[in-house]
Amino acid sequence: MWSKISSLIIKNRILLLVVIIISSVFFAYKTKDLEISYDYIQIVPPDDTDFVFYKNFKKIFGEDGNIFVLGMQDKSLFTLEKFNRFAELCHAIKKISGVNDAISLPTLKVLVKDTVSKKFVLCSIFPDTLTSQKQLDSLLKVTKRFKMYKGLVHNENTDAVLVAISIEGKTLNSFERQRVVNEILRLSKKFSEDTSIELHYAGIPYNRTIMVKLMTKEFVMLAILSVLITSLILFLFFRSFYSVFFTLLVIIITLLITGGTIALLDYKITLLTVILPSLIIILSIPNCIYMYNMYHQEYRRHKNKVKAISRIIEKVGFLTFMTNINTAVGFFVLYFTDIVTIKEFGVSAGVLSVATFVISIVIIPTFLLFLPAPTEKQLKHLDFVFLKKVINALETVAIRHRAFLYTTTILFIGISVYGISKIQTLSYMVDDLPEESGIKSDLAFFEQQFKGVMPLEIIVDFGKKQAIKNPKNLRKLEEFENYLLSLNNISPPLSVLNIMKGANQAFQDGDPEFYSLPSRNELQYISSYFDKGQEKNPLIRSFIDSNAQVFRISTKVADLGTKNTHNLVYKNIQPKAKEIFSDSTGKTKVKITGTTLLFLKGNEFLINDLSESLLYAFILISLMMAFLFTNLRMIVISLIPNIIPMIFTAGIMGLFNIPLKPSTALIFGISFGISIDSTIHFLSKYKQQQKIYKDNALLSVIGSIRETGISMIYTSVVLFCGFIIYIFSTFGGTIALGMLTSITLFFAMFTNLTLLPALLLTFSKQKIINLYPVVKRKEEFYHYEDDEEYLDLTKLEIKKETEDTN
Repeated sequence: MWSKISSLIIKNRILLLVVIIISSVFFAYKTKDLEISYDYIQIVPPDDTDFVFYKNFKKIFGEDGNIFVLGMQDKSLFTLEKFNRFAELCHAIKKISGVNDAISLPTLKVLVKDTVSKKFVLCSIFPDTLTSQKQLDSLLKVTKRFKMYKGLVHNENTDAVLVAISIEGKTLNSFERQRVVNEILRLSKKFSEDTSIELHYAGIPYNRTIMVKLMTKEFVMLAILSVLITSLILFLFFRSFYSVFFTLLVIIITLLITGGTIALLDYKITLLTVILPSLIIILSIPNCIYMYNMYHQEYRRHKNKVKAISRIIEKVGFLTFMTNINTAVGFFVLYFTDIVTIKEFGVSAGVLSVATFVISIVIIPTFLLFLPAPTEKQLKHLDFVFLKKVINALETVAIRHRAFLYTTTILFIGISVYGISKIQTLSYMVDDLPEESGIKSDLAFFEQQFKGVMPLEIIVDFGKKQAIKNPKNLRKLEEFENYLLSLNNISPPLSVLNIMKGANQAFQDGDPEFYSLPSRNELQYISSYFDKGQEKNPLIRSFIDSNAQVFRISTKVADLGTKNTHNLVYKNIQPKAKEIFSDSTGKTKVKITGTTLLFLKGNEFLINDLSESLLYAFILISLMMAFLFTNLRMIVISLIPNIIPMIFTAGIMGLFNIPLKPSTALIFGISFGISIDSTIHFLSKYKQQQKIYKDNALLSVIGSIRETGISMIYTSVVLFCGFIIYIFSTFGGTIALGMLTSITLFFAMFTNLTLLPALLLTFSKQKIINLYPVVKRKEEFYHYEDDEEYLDLTKLEIKKETEDTN
């Protein structure tokens, strides 16, 4: 079959090149439609009950993750000149298109009783411009009388101040967010330069904007690094600029096709798809290495360029097809997860795996036909003495020291199992963002001064309309909020109670002693003031639904990590809510939601789904191995050398306190899909060798190691270097992904070149005779030319037999 494919490709090479060029141009054109994703929560399945509830919550109350906060701690802020400059900043931010409001000391508004129209009105405490220091000091004292904002915008103990900037929902999840955040940063940095006051930044809109900027830079940076490093390695291996150039051509075409496919499928660039360019490079190069290596080996044997190129497709074509399909399967199984981002990454990476095979099997042989035959200098890498010594050493370990190999492997597995027992599932909302971005240090400022900025929403549904008019319900809400105030790492809650207490204070002419829940009689009077068109006030509608039945308690928490946040929500807040709001009717229901909670749940989904997808990959790849070998023993043997490196890596994670999180869980599926390629190459060669040596396991193993060992080492080195460049990323998750995948593939190289052949010998049905010293002395005990498939038919002559006249 593959000889026919070889003939087809060589005969129709011009047509195939034209098809690839036209396709590349088309997909390159489609890349103009690529967009960066500006959404934040994509890791929870859309049909998840908590996610559905969250979407309903946003319909009623609006966005919860739309607050961008500026913070500062400087006593000079409370001098007249700087406070006026601060007020200018707040008002300028409010005027930015896409900003709802900017709440801070200069813009604080309080409820005031209008006795003429008998309604409450919102009045500013500070004028736009203050005229004296005395006026400023006086109004600062006034703010302390109104406890509605206590602890929310001003820490009276440390004089830290924040500005809470609310961004419109339609702006939040679009490119416009970049413009709004950049304008806020421009204004605030100008303020900082003018006043010498250091500013801190936090909030989900800010974090997302910084992430998108870094993603865009990394998209280019990782691709360039991958190209430079792998090109250098290729040149060192093959001593040929042609090898580097045609490999880069394969990479560029694959990159264009993958980018165009992402656009055609209407996917967007996310934190995962940003690594696709470097992944394309990593996956393309092994194909090219095997082809170049086979080409050089073949040409050295018979000096026939066309024949050598034909052998590439015949002998390497099937192997690269199977390895690329296996890798594609490892990615395509991610489609069966419930998470949109992972689905899209799996499909995109799977497409590029298939495209890599098609492009390399056409491009490399076709262009080699147009080039001059390789020189002796370019073939010199086949005699690389150091590599031959490495191969001999690995061969010796696999054949003569199997007991030591098995003992050492079992020992490392035992250590790894201990390490695995120490692995913790832990991640933070700003876990992967770089230290130099300042986000983590700024977040620490807000956690220290205001207990956190990550949104957490608690929804109380009393199951009855106009529940707000029942003082008993209000007292329960107050009891629950007092409990929240007693907890560490939670900011003072904001709810309709703040408004009602503020209204009671306003009704009593601003007396702070009356900042409390009104009595039943007072509630009736206060309600009448709200009934004058105030029931649709956006401030009120932000905390209570139109039926006055569902109440929102909004608070902020510190970025405690998944474990501590889980304990806070499910072991503290939820049980206390159940205790306070439980009644005989059972109508009252309490639900905790918000971006922070969905982040928590999203991490659980990610890790569970990635674990399931790894299981699917095991099953599917096992079926493909069954198709190749139709032997259960061989299937088991093929999986062992690829499972053990993952056990080693998991053990390292536990021993070095590297937590299990989405970015580190992803490495197991990727590394398994890639490392199995070497196993397929080795076992396929072993199967060929068994035919030649009439099922002699020892000779077949030795021949397989010597035939495939150098190519396996070449590809492993390239893959190791290709993934290790991720340490230059600014995202912690990408760094972990690169380091751990590199380690796994490094281990896989050794297990495939030592443990795999050792297992083949151990579980061979033959009795292994100790002929190894004899075989080892004979350096070239078999040549491809000895195979009947390699007979040169052009040398056959037909001679007429003559009779012996004698």
